Amino acid sequence: MEWLWLVAGSGWLLALAALALARGVSRRLAQLTEQYWALKYEHGELKARVKAIAPTPEEVAGSQPTVQQTFVPLASVKRS
Repeated sequence: MEWLWLVAGSGWLLALAALALARGVSRRLAQLTEQYWALKYEHGELKARVKAIAPTPEEVAGSQPTVQQTFVPLASVKRS
């Protein structure tokens, strides 16, 4: 009968250790998620600053006026 108490007690200790470990991992995950989004935001800001300072040739060519597109209803095309 005493070994049942020993098994139950060790089960409780194991459960408490697992809970503590899970809480620690959860805190670490929250911290890493926050760092990820902060880094992603900073990367976007730096990318925008670099584009403003030195645009690539494709961006310079893309800033030229483009041909305006108009909507043509399908019904008017069928009548022709």
